[in-house]
Amino acid sequence: MRNISITTPLKRSVAESLRAGDAVEISGYIYVARDAAHLRMLDALESGREMPFELEGQVIYYMGPCPAPSGAVIGSAGPTTSKRMDKMTPPLLARGLRGMIGKGPRSPEVIEAIQRSRAVYFAAIGGIGALLSQYVTEKEVIAYPELGAEAVLRLKVDRMPLIVAVDSKGGNLYQLGQETYRREENTGRG
Repeated sequence: MRNISITTPLKRSVAESLRAGDAVEISGYIYVARDAAHLRMLDALESGREMPFELEGQVIYYMGPCPAPSGAVIGSAGPTTSKRMDKMTPPLLARGLRGMIGKGPRSPEVIEAIQRSRAVYFAAIGGIGALLSQYVTEKEVIAYPELGAEAVLRLKVDRMPLIVAVDSKGGNLYQLGQETYRREENTGRG
């Protein structure tokens, strides 16, 4: 496993250099969008309307933000289940989205779209939202404020720790982890 610092917007060459299992620290601006925001963005794409942000090279975080306590930028900032966005992800990747952050495995269709687009899927650890919020230095609602907690946010993050879960070559940490477990179990080390 390698430890790598990356910044956004994410260049294609950087995304292509990452491998499943790499530990990364991401800095720069990332965007928060969940189910309702994804539906609105897809509608905007299909109807030729302006997107809330330029997709090329950007990273979307599937996060359910919590209200900020006094003196904090944001409340708990933990990942939500990525699978809920799977049907809506390939069109965004085709338009230049370079990365996604969430938790849990992705569908075969999303993994194929990640490979085609030379993108990357990062896993954030569920259950540590309070810790992850400490890496957020700015927060701004940039689209669909009427969606409340599902509005599109732009976050500035500084060295937020993530793991590459699916790389641009199709390397899949969820699959690799199961294979390693089976091997170790068969050799008596499990």
